[in-house]
Amino acid sequence: MEPRGSVFTTLHPGVGARFSQVIASLIFAMCCLVATCEASAQELIWKSIGPEGGDIASLAVDCIDPDTVYAGTALGGIFKSVDGATHWSNVNSTLTYVQALAMDCVTSNLYAGTIGGYGVFVSTDRGATWTAINTGLTKTEVWTLVIDSTDPDTIYVGTFGGGVFKTVNGGTSWSPVNTGLPLNADVRSLAIDTVNPSTLYAGITGGAFKSTDGGATWTAINSGFPSYNEIRALMIDPVEPLTIYGGALGGVFKSSDGGAHWNAPLVNIGVVYALAMDPMIPSTLYAGTSGGIFKSNDGGTSWRAINTGLADRYAYSLAIHPVTPSTLYAGGAFGGGVFKSVDEGENWGAVNTGLTAIDIDAFAIDPVTPSTLYAGNFFLGVFKTTDGGHTWSMANTGLMSLPAFRTLAIDPVAPSTVYAGTGFGAYKSIDGAAHWNPINTGLPPNTDLLVMAIDPVTSSTLYAGTYKGVFRSSDGGATWSSASMGLTNLTILALAIDPVTPSTLYAGTFAGGVFKSSDEGASWISMNTGLTVARITSLAIDPATPSTIYAGSNIGSGGVFKSTDGGESWGVTSLGSGNISALVIDPTAPSTVYAGSFFGGVFKSSDEGFTWAAINAGLTNRFVRVLAIRSDASAVYVGTKGGGASVLQ
Repeated sequence: MEPRGSVFTTLHPGVGARFSQVIASLIFAMCCLVATCEASAQELIWKSIGPEGGDIASLAVDCIDPDTVYAGTALGGIFKSVDGATHWSNVNSTLTYVQALAMDCVTSNLYAGTIGGYGVFVSTDRGATWTAINTGLTKTEVWTLVIDSTDPDTIYVGTFGGGVFKTVNGGTSWSPVNTGLPLNADVRSLAIDTVNPSTLYAGITGGAFKSTDGGATWTAINSGFPSYNEIRALMIDPVEPLTIYGGALGGVFKSSDGGAHWNAPLVNIGVVYALAMDPMIPSTLYAGTSGGIFKSNDGGTSWRAINTGLADRYAYSLAIHPVTPSTLYAGGAFGGGVFKSVDEGENWGAVNTGLTAIDIDAFAIDPVTPSTLYAGNFFLGVFKTTDGGHTWSMANTGLMSLPAFRTLAIDPVAPSTVYAGTGFGAYKSIDGAAHWNPINTGLPPNTDLLVMAIDPVTSSTLYAGTYKGVFRSSDGGATWSSASMGLTNLTILALAIDPVTPSTLYAGTFAGGVFKSSDEGASWISMNTGLTVARITSLAIDPATPSTIYAGSNIGSGGVFKSTDGGESWGVTSLGSGNISALVIDPTAPSTVYAGSFFGGVFKSSDEGFTWAAINAGLTNRFVRVLAIRSDASAVYVGTKGGGASVLQ
């Protein structure tokens, strides 16, 4: 599955593999840092608190024990259920972008293909442990994986930019099998003929290819198939193996002659990402698309939407119960997690208990009632809990669908007033997120609002950081005006207000370092002496000594920087490297600082940044996006990309 957006960029289909290569290299770069810092404070244990759901890239039903289901996620690893998806547990939290899952029905070996740069993994104990099997696999961005049912040691994988690879020894070694395929082919789908397993089909950008000799040679089979299209899913009728279905942009294409000719779909059902077939009635088909799930009862001639109860309409993966085909599973790619139907897709319900693989892009704590928490997800919007994270509910009434959610801020004086920044501007709720209203007067149309800050003394004064600079409101968001004079870089990633002198504020920018305003944003000056990086992702001000400021960066070597003179000069702390995404200071003991790293988890300093120690025990996902701390410092919260939220208390 293509990775989703962060604060800095929203990735769309086709670029996920390139992004994942960058992620992989940075993860390895962080290993030494984590190893050297993971020393003290390990008595502190993080506890996952949800919300439940996640981006589901792949699904597989155990062909020997069909009550066992596996879900591959973007950044949360692999989850397993042994009770038909009623409950889930994480069986591997380190694999990223698990794009393909397949089980050998003879040995019960489970294979996972990833696009995180890690290649192929095998588990011989139903997911309990995993081993990399990449010898000879020179392209490790794996989109698809199929197993020869008559010879389970024979496996094929389709890769990004490397075509098809084959193993005949269960993954001990791999060899490319690309004769006839375009150079550096991006193979998005594979299907193997169960009757004649030497016959395979490959879907790539531009059409389909066929091999009748176990991948040794390939021939294009594109008659009737648009050259610009891309086959993202392939499926063969097990009874009539010359009947093939190809899911692509515009719907499901069908061939009745082994791919020699393709018939275009009569109905455009969007981009098709997944296909499933009723094993008892092969003319009954299901398609997972960018607009939900569609069903055909006549071999693909006609289709109808079956989305009742399907909260996440970006259906990226499908799986069907091999014995009871009225039971289906669907994986949502916009954070909705896994959905299940027991009536042939007519009705769906979310089945995510224990599946905490959701992205947390924003987090806020009610300062008066700290058991009330808010979490924001880029696609799904706002989650709210009033019991400290035991239960969550959606709180999106009034927000746009797919809001491109960015940030949250709570009025410190009237905490039932909550502000939200989205890709389409600002929203305000005066009833604890029960209802939202847009507050965009004075903002440019569809402003992508990245960060917000509230004046701690005069809470009707707000600041918003956008791609077009800083905007200020003095009336609780009713109207806004530009407050960017002097800013030489207008992409604002962080804002911090001096708690003692709130007319003083700081802005962290994408490529201009730190700026300071002493007049409520009317003018700004650059404050970069000693800073060795230009991108500042996070800022935190010491509440007792506001001239002490911390700045985090995720560019170059990254790290945490510190100023003790109100930003006039900076020095790097001992956490001088790391992809720093968040900073918070203990309000009761300001010498204690927490730093979140997008690849290394959470670090803590108890001496104003002079020394740091990783505090990651219990934190299975270390792609930290946000940090928050209670006003009495009794709990620290972390929001991750792909692992939900966790609490340290």
